[in-house]
Amino acid sequence: MSKKLRRSTVPFLAAAAIFAFLLLAAQVTPSAARSSGHAKEYSRTPIMLKVDLTEAARHIFHAEETIPVKPGPLTLLYPKWIPGEHGPTGPITNLAGLVVKAKGKRLVWHRDPVDMFTFHVEVPRGASKLDVRLDYLSPNSRGAFTAGPSSDADLALLSWNTVLLYPAGYPSDGITFQAGLTLPDGWRWGTALPVASTKGNEIDFKPSSLTTLVDSPVLSAEHFRIVPLSAAGETPHEEIDLAGDSDASIAMPAASVTAYEHLVKEARTLFGSYHYRAYHFLFTVSDHSAHFGLEHHESSDDRVPADTLTDPAARRAAAGLLPHEFVHSWNGKYRRPAGLATSNYEEPMIGDLLWVYEGLTEYLGDVLTARSGLWSPEQYRENLASVAAGLEGKYRPGRDWRPLADTARAAQILYGAPRAWSSWRRGVDYYDEGELLWLDVDTTIRKLTDDHKSIDDFCQLFHGGPSGEPVLKPYTFAQLVAALNRIAPYDWRGFFEKRVYDIAPQPPLGGIDRGGWKLSFSADPNKQITDREASRHYLDLRFSLGITVSTEGDDSGILADVIPDLPAAIAGLAPGMKITAINGHSFTADTLRGAISDAQGGDQPIKLLVEQDGLYHSYDLDYHGGERYPHLVRRSGTPDWLGQIIKPHAPGDMAKK
Repeated sequence: MSKKLRRSTVPFLAAAAIFAFLLLAAQVTPSAARSSGHAKEYSRTPIMLKVDLTEAARHIFHAEETIPVKPGPLTLLYPKWIPGEHGPTGPITNLAGLVVKAKGKRLVWHRDPVDMFTFHVEVPRGASKLDVRLDYLSPNSRGAFTAGPSSDADLALLSWNTVLLYPAGYPSDGITFQAGLTLPDGWRWGTALPVASTKGNEIDFKPSSLTTLVDSPVLSAEHFRIVPLSAAGETPHEEIDLAGDSDASIAMPAASVTAYEHLVKEARTLFGSYHYRAYHFLFTVSDHSAHFGLEHHESSDDRVPADTLTDPAARRAAAGLLPHEFVHSWNGKYRRPAGLATSNYEEPMIGDLLWVYEGLTEYLGDVLTARSGLWSPEQYRENLASVAAGLEGKYRPGRDWRPLADTARAAQILYGAPRAWSSWRRGVDYYDEGELLWLDVDTTIRKLTDDHKSIDDFCQLFHGGPSGEPVLKPYTFAQLVAALNRIAPYDWRGFFEKRVYDIAPQPPLGGIDRGGWKLSFSADPNKQITDREASRHYLDLRFSLGITVSTEGDDSGILADVIPDLPAAIAGLAPGMKITAINGHSFTADTLRGAISDAQGGDQPIKLLVEQDGLYHSYDLDYHGGERYPHLVRRSGTPDWLGQIIKPHAPGDMAKK
């Protein structure tokens, strides 16, 4: 972004700041901030919603709604822009069997010719309610976030936005839902949504706003376990609700339980408050669901492969997931960029500040992963080294044309971008680069204040406030800068303009250097990369040949990505090609690594036989530098601020160290 364009945004930011100040003069609940008088009919009279998951094994969720109405034209909406997914990702394709009735008679509905998420119906004279029936066809393969697989024979994750329509013209906080759920016999469940009553396999929930309903998924399964993370009777209560493919898959090791208990203490210490009535980690451990994490205010939807708890490498590779999503309760839910604090699910979101929403969360989440003991200090440093190296200009050439700010603004299209040529395109870099950026902020604060203040002080100022029920407090870039200046006066606007909005050929490594360490490369494997390779079935040779290669099943040997101007790209290789032989031997990870070792220091190329679209070609890779992996090494004569940052901070945890 040019300086001229940046200057042109100043009046807009000033106006936004004034609006935000008026809106945020006091902490308010989302409904108080966004509801208006015309929504009273739906806040007083709830929409009844009944969902039946007894056919979850067939990937069919049944839903019935009773919607209070008045005669005349009515527009119904299927949730489109899903919070936390930062895009128009509502799985409208999987809505089926839509039937609308009034006074027992079926009505004709029409999908809007432009917006596929919108339905129009004429309510007949004398009708006071509509009866709506629909099915959600839960995918059994592919799909991202809540549009991905969410059920199998033994478990189901219900995201309420997938099974409902709501009337247009009202903020989501101004619509009340009375929800009920029927589960397969014998299944147990967990959710942050307050429960009114249960009877057998039927659950009735207390009335809640549409906002709270969509923000409160339900995890249910035959193989289910509750892991309390706070003492009995303690307020608030935190727990992990575990569901898996078998009882063995959810047998969380005792050391992990202890670490997650520390996570809760460390997070409360970091922020100095909490903004939930109770918190539920909805932890799905299965090979039959999509794998991701999605934040909610009082829970998180965390899904990992079936061996994550039982395989040490997989467990270490996924250790940062729950801490990241937990941080979002403060940073993303309680404090949210104004552009993402929309009033309903049809209003487009503006992701410009995702480098705060996700980037700061990535930084704090990994710090808490180390503080809680889910990672050792060495594992934290190895992860940070892999992040920093992967963003260097040599390995991320897209930095030469795309600023970090654009990866945030374009989030809605980048989440679904292919892996091919990702280093040249760039992806949702505001996660990893956000981690480096906020480490840079943290160590800058420490330097400016002679190590008397840190990012922890900013978190307590910006994300703290009174503890209690969920509230929403949107913010602007100007307010973020003002809060940082209260902690440590500095040109924070200029700091972020240089690192976020300008083209930056290199990532912000100042936090690593200032923290007492430096990035280095050697032939020694990076332990975090090794864990990810083992658990995610790929080979990471970005820092030598400039490729990543699948090692899984029939896809083994397929190039997932090729980095421009590095040896593989120079030889003519491209993503999607499949390596079938190396120096005359069949492809395996060990064969390829052996070939790199054999070529080191010599003059003979690495010869590859590659298949593409049924044709075979030979390629010579002129590379003789051996395997290279990133690490952090200490800078002598400097304080180890990085070590200070990740040491336990909670009083009880510090006493045990």
